Amino acid sequence: MRSLEVAIIGYGLAGSIFHAPFIAAEPRMRVAAVVTSSAERAAQARREHPGVRVVSHADDLFTEPAGLDLVVVATPNRSHAPLAAQALDAGLPVVVDKPFAVSVTDAEAVVAQAEQSGLALSVFQNRRWDGDFQTVRELVETGKLGRVRRFESRFERWRPVPKGGWREVGSDEDGAGILLDLGSHLVDQAVTLFGPVLSVYCELDQRREGVRSDDDAFVALTHTSGVRSHLWMSAVAPQLGPRFRVLGSESGFVSYGLDPQEDALRSGRRPGDGAPWGTVEPEHWGLLGAEPDTVPTPTAPGDYLAFYSAMAAALLDGAPVPVDPRDAVTTLRLLAKARESADTGVTVTA
Repeated sequence: MRSLEVAIIGYGLAGSIFHAPFIAAEPRMRVAAVVTSSAERAAQARREHPGVRVVSHADDLFTEPAGLDLVVVATPNRSHAPLAAQALDAGLPVVVDKPFAVSVTDAEAVVAQAEQSGLALSVFQNRRWDGDFQTVRELVETGKLGRVRRFESRFERWRPVPKGGWREVGSDEDGAGILLDLGSHLVDQAVTLFGPVLSVYCELDQRREGVRSDDDAFVALTHTSGVRSHLWMSAVAPQLGPRFRVLGSESGFVSYGLDPQEDALRSGRRPGDGAPWGTVEPEHWGLLGAEPDTVPTPTAPGDYLAFYSAMAAALLDGAPVPVDPRDAVTTLRLLAKARESADTGVTVTA
């Protein structure tokens, strides 16, 4: 069976936790190379992926691209588009971690380059494979809620003391701030469910002392279908709201807590380790119905591995990439409109 040789640029949290385990678990892929300038992370990569080639700089990778089949960009945000362009220049398909780029212009340029070169390009919007999102998607698509009127979605955290990293003290050019970070997931999910957006409204704040970028945001999308999506993202929420609250003409659905895959990965678990993956215990299932008649509804298992299984199928079988990069351009455009509306205090036509 043909195995795709995959290079991962960046071996911090994204590269080592969110990408490498799923590449290694996909039968038609192998972690063949890692780019990191950290001696500690280089040693970690060699422990976790015996036989891996480790280089210090992306240029070292691109000067000798022979034998590679795919590059994964898992570096700080500002380098996503430039590194994706370099990979395409080297004749290599690319997966880019979210956000795809720090500007719509940069994202559009990379998409155009991939199309002109005929190379596969996708964006790691892994939260499409969260179990709770998959559950909401099934409820919406099967009409179990009736006509959806309002979709509420939250990524909230309680981090009153800043960590001081570039996401908190960086600039717009760095792609810093919670709007671009968590908003990339929330907006992508909303558009995946409910389609094109007519208008955007945003509230954007810096709540913590010493933080230079936004750490508390609210975005309202009005979809052309009439659905309104209300999206919250915050680092300063001492009590967390529901992850999803979806209100339809016949029924509603409410769920709390995040998909368990991230915590499992951080604790050292890996897909295929023999235990159930991505499952949610019944006591944490969401409630479906209309008051006073609501019932627990099973949460679909989360499955981030599905992204890389689909990427293998795209490269080896001619299937579509798991996430169309033009979807990521749409998300960036809406986030830019959100920031524009926050600056002016008005709703902006999308």
